[in-house]
Amino acid sequence: MKDRMEIFAGSAGLPLAKEICDYLGLELGRARITRFPNGEIHVKIEESIREADVFVVQPTSPPSSENIMELLIMLDTVKRASARRITAVIPFFGYARQDRKDQPRVPITAKLMANLITVAGANRVLTMDLHAPQIQGFFDIPVDELHGMPVFLDYFRSKDLEDLVVVAPDVGGMQMALSFAKRLNAELALVDKRRSPCSGAEAVNVIGAVEGKTLLIPDDQIDTGGTLISAVKILMDRNPKEIYASCTHPVFSQDAIKKIEDSPIKEVLVTNTIPHPEIKGSGKIKVLSVAPLFGEAIMRIHEGESVSSLFV
Repeated sequence: MKDRMEIFAGSAGLPLAKEICDYLGLELGRARITRFPNGEIHVKIEESIREADVFVVQPTSPPSSENIMELLIMLDTVKRASARRITAVIPFFGYARQDRKDQPRVPITAKLMANLITVAGANRVLTMDLHAPQIQGFFDIPVDELHGMPVFLDYFRSKDLEDLVVVAPDVGGMQMALSFAKRLNAELALVDKRRSPCSGAEAVNVIGAVEGKTLLIPDDQIDTGGTLISAVKILMDRNPKEIYASCTHPVFSQDAIKKIEDSPIKEVLVTNTIPHPEIKGSGKIKVLSVAPLFGEAIMRIHEGESVSSLFV
């Protein structure tokens, strides 16, 4: 029993968890998640998991409050069912942008999330592309952070793009853009984004040569699409050959998908850390699976092997 591994999924984690189980050759654990008439969540594990090594897959994507509460209740359920070890597999970690006090009288909600997950019963966390790497330090349990970049690198290498320039959509995205540029042997450019009280964030300049080049704009997530579309608009004024974009987490709130479809972007690559059935019919958005990465990490964690080779 102590060598047994079980994988369970919350409502938002079900599609990815099924792919992970297919990769590992396992059956998805049987869990019943229901709602009481007043909306409260109820979880029932429908098999014995005593002394098992349990992985609970659930992104905390929108609707964030629902998915977070479901994750916490599942962790508590598994803990009370006497699992030997519990790993919270959180493909997308919500509230990650609230990682510091940038003004008086505001919360550090990412830290609160870490506390809740730990108290609920998690012994370790497996996640991907945290918005702020320091969030790992908010946990008092081990955190393994995978990266979606290898999946995108394989795809773009297969396309053999010529005259490639990797463009950071803002200063905060410079480190990721640099990592892409090094691995793709590409040039690097930066969109200078300024904030004003009237217009909010606005792209005002491009640093680097992009004219006649194939451009790639990588980011960790696309939320409303404002940063991406603002960057594309100013880049188009420099007459590039074509523009690609990639993001690990397709949050796609409000009308982000429509913005992408109406833009001159040739293709936007995303992963399946967040389920989005509505993008299946998109002509510009392509979904790449990170199930093999998570599956390999889960197997190595279960067997006590190193996962550091999966971090790059």
